[in-house]
Amino acid sequence: MNHKNIQNVKLYIYHARQCDPKKCTGKKLARFGLANLFEKIQKIPRGSILLDPMAEKALSPTDDIARGITVLDCSWEEVERVFPQLEKKNLQHRALPYLVAANPVNFGKPFKLNSVEAFAASLYILGRKEQASAILSKFNWGHTFLELNYEPLEDYSKAKDSREILQIQDEYM
Repeated sequence: MNHKNIQNVKLYIYHARQCDPKKCTGKKLARFGLANLFEKIQKIPRGSILLDPMAEKALSPTDDIARGITVLDCSWEEVERVFPQLEKKNLQHRALPYLVAANPVNFGKPFKLNSVEAFAASLYILGRKEQASAILSKFNWGHTFLELNYEPLEDYSKAKDSREILQIQDEYM
């Protein structure tokens, strides 16, 4: 199958300028033209999938990615401040299932993914494995994320819906 014809999923980052710019995976993705960085909530495209750890629904292969995927690159305090604005944006709130971080700051910690890991996990689950690998390739530890999480990512990518994602997650926790 020729994947060259498949359009890449649009990736968006709300960046609150709260991280170390040298370690910021979101800024690096933007520099390479792999993601769009916004510093205003209003710029996040309506209808995009917002990766939200508090969402009631887990991301699954059935989610509509036509409007892209958005991550929040900010502190929890900032998230609490901007959430009322996010609720008005008509975003698809989705949580990522159990995965382990491979980044140097949170290596081996479950659910402590940085922006590029969150994007890569989403893309993998949504069947965009080549795009997931491409964005991770910009980081010397990136391939480790896919290696550490290969089995759960494969299982999640075959799930039929959000409920099945949660059942699979229970097997890994």
